[in-house]
Amino acid sequence: MGLAEKTGKGTYGLQLQTIKSKSALTLWGQIWIAINTNNQRKFSVFQQQTQSYHFGEERMGLLSRKATCNSHGQDSSYFLGWQEYEKNPYHPLDNSKGIIQMGLAENQLSFDLLESWLAKNPDAVGCKRDGQSIFRELALFQDYHGLPAFKQALVDFMAEIRGNKVTFDPNHIVLTAGATSANETLMFCLAEQRDAFLLPTPYYPGFDRDLKWRTGVEIVPIHCTSSNRFQITASAIEEAYRHAQKQNLRVKGILITNPSNPLGTTMTRAELDLLVDFITDKEIHLISDEIYSGTVFSSPDFVSIMQVLKDRNLEKTEVRDRVHVVYSLSKDLGLPGFRVGAIYSNDPTVVAAATKMSSFGLVSSQTQYLLSVMLSDKKFRNYYIAKNQKRLQKRHRKLVSGLEKAGIGCLESNAGLFCWVDMRHLLSSNTFEAEMELWERIVYDVKLNISPGSSCHCSEPGWFRVCFANMSEDTLKLAMQRLKSFVNSTTSSNNKGHQESKNLRQESHIGKWIFRLSFQSFHDREQDER
Repeated sequence: MGLAEKTGKGTYGLQLQTIKSKSALTLWGQIWIAINTNNQRKFSVFQQQTQSYHFGEERMGLLSRKATCNSHGQDSSYFLGWQEYEKNPYHPLDNSKGIIQMGLAENQLSFDLLESWLAKNPDAVGCKRDGQSIFRELALFQDYHGLPAFKQALVDFMAEIRGNKVTFDPNHIVLTAGATSANETLMFCLAEQRDAFLLPTPYYPGFDRDLKWRTGVEIVPIHCTSSNRFQITASAIEEAYRHAQKQNLRVKGILITNPSNPLGTTMTRAELDLLVDFITDKEIHLISDEIYSGTVFSSPDFVSIMQVLKDRNLEKTEVRDRVHVVYSLSKDLGLPGFRVGAIYSNDPTVVAAATKMSSFGLVSSQTQYLLSVMLSDKKFRNYYIAKNQKRLQKRHRKLVSGLEKAGIGCLESNAGLFCWVDMRHLLSSNTFEAEMELWERIVYDVKLNISPGSSCHCSEPGWFRVCFANMSEDTLKLAMQRLKSFVNSTTSSNNKGHQESKNLRQESHIGKWIFRLSFQSFHDREQDER
């Protein structure tokens, strides 16, 4: 019996914290080295984790549990892929054999449009209004409610993206340092520790950090499958709700991303109606994370949850107060470094509480001023939205075409900065372990960092999120060439070295340790944390 089985930690292995003595940890580290003398990349990750363990044990009495716990989620394969990329980043001239970053949902396709506007509007950059400096005004302390001009420009931009089918009141918006802060702030406002939110799978891996780490809120997955294109069903929601109750968790709401990250699809009207009906019946909250709403590049059109409330004449009911929207300029405008996010809520208590909490993560007044001028330029605003969507559509087509040439399909999508790619036919078996083996080969051998579906809590092995908007067209072309060569070599032979490595991992069981958080079921994590 392997060590993972002895600890009773579930299919995907052992938490390092369960090894109580340093000597035992050292012993297993020696075994790891002996078994994996030719596999330094795994030992490197293992070594990092053992060092982290020693640090936590020795300083546990000096630091808080939050500082020393391992619940941040950064040892998910989603973040491990980033770490490997940072060690060996691709550069067309300086490191042409490096890892190409395809795990970062960043929109770099329309920087030229933004830079052109900035060149024509130097006053906005230079902290001037009508040619006069307002530097002092912006440099001094600003109230955490935010600049009125920016809040008005932001809600106008949000309405424009939604075809002006709905409007937003600037008094109901709370500015935050990005969508990460917005989602966490809503957790603090709506739930207590050990309360739960239901999330449809697959979902953005960062939610394990954003929603849970500091708040103590639990995530219960609503399992969606490829049989209906991963759409939400009534039975799936009910099953998740019952599962939470069995775990003695109080369900406070549902959180969705629309358009979906990682699927790259917009939710159907039927799904949105189903969600509204469910939260009405259960008297719980609904958070709609709509940070990709401006990236929809083809039909069907994006439907905001606020539009559903309007069409169903629910705007003057108590249901409206339990529906909240998260927005950001990181994806639609391609400005993640500016850290501009927002909460929109019709509940005055939520708005008041979130506003107070926003003092821990304010948007700088200089940033607000610059963007208020930019987003108030209606001609530019409309031009940017249309042009950016066309560029996303073109780049999306190039990725899909490249995948098809490599014999790989993907979920049909119409939004976002990524595709949900189907590599099930490349798995050695229909297991998450086989998915991780494939992912390792793609990262280390093919030199592409993509996100495995298990890191997104997908219930089916073999799906991967692949981003396309954070690189040049030439880099995307090279990535597809690498992937095609890999698929051809994989299908032409079983790759003897890969099979030997697989057998070795199966014998040792230790290879499962590294990627624990990506696969552990909700129940397994529940037991670990207790």
